Amino acid sequence: MAHLTANWQESQVVQPVAGMAVASLEGVSKNYGGVRALRNLTFTVGCGEVVALLGPNGAGKTTAVKLLLGLIQPNAGKARVFGADPTNPLSRTRTGAMLQVGRVPETLRVREHIDLFSSYYRSPLPSREVLAMAGLEKLADRKFGDLSGGQRQRTLFALAICGDPDLLFLDEPTVGLDVEARRTMWDGIRQLVDRGKSVLLTTHYLQEADALADRIVVISQGSIIAEGTPAEIKSQTSGKRIRCVTSLDLKSLLRIPGVVDVRQDREAVEIDAREAESVVRTLLALDPALSSLEITAAGLEEAFLALMQDNNEAQARLN
Repeated sequence: MAHLTANWQESQVVQPVAGMAVASLEGVSKNYGGVRALRNLTFTVGCGEVVALLGPNGAGKTTAVKLLLGLIQPNAGKARVFGADPTNPLSRTRTGAMLQVGRVPETLRVREHIDLFSSYYRSPLPSREVLAMAGLEKLADRKFGDLSGGQRQRTLFALAICGDPDLLFLDEPTVGLDVEARRTMWDGIRQLVDRGKSVLLTTHYLQEADALADRIVVISQGSIIAEGTPAEIKSQTSGKRIRCVTSLDLKSLLRIPGVVDVRQDREAVEIDAREAESVVRTLLALDPALSSLEITAAGLEEAFLALMQDNNEAQARLN
């Protein structure tokens, strides 16, 4: 009977091929008591694709990941991984996850952790390859408890990839990493994708999403507000970044029509604006002594801020 059950479970798990969805949420809603975390959410992760799930804190990103990992169940809709329920044991052996929660024993060495986790999988990656992809070659014999925060992050990444997963979930993977370590992890992710693996990434580093993602899904208050390639997301706003030295304070700058965000940068200010021309005319009228004016095209960060502001204004009108 156990053999028949295993064969049935395996028959439910689809082998990924180019163009198919390896993970999906279909009309999913999820409530925590009286709080609705996700609202009729639908999106997919394709075979060999990196999808970045972006949104402010509390938008529902981690809830979406937990649903696809089978850690929680939806109140409505369906979660599917390789065409089967995420709790299917065979689906789980083909996924890897690096989450912001969870603990690993601090007395084991890095190499021991990798060997232990690798034993859970049928065809794990060689440990030397895992160590290299995570930039841990020189730390292999160090105890986890003796690692710095960034080194621990790299070890958790190694544990997520050691099973050679077809689908990898990365929840804020580069938090606490320096620039060099972050680039090393990006290279490791690209190596996996080059071999046909799929990745669902959540991150607050928009540069990371821009560098890695084939497609970006932006959610706010549990609903999708934008979806497309990084270039398509950036094209949704005609915004510009204005940098200048001015005597105007930040509150005054924020009141200028068309200004999305303002921040101090040493002696200058940086202004994210929908249309640079009208904002610059207003700036010069308010401060004729304005100097060191620079204008650059909007990036993903500016597009994200504009999307959030548009969504917040739309919600305010509805309320």
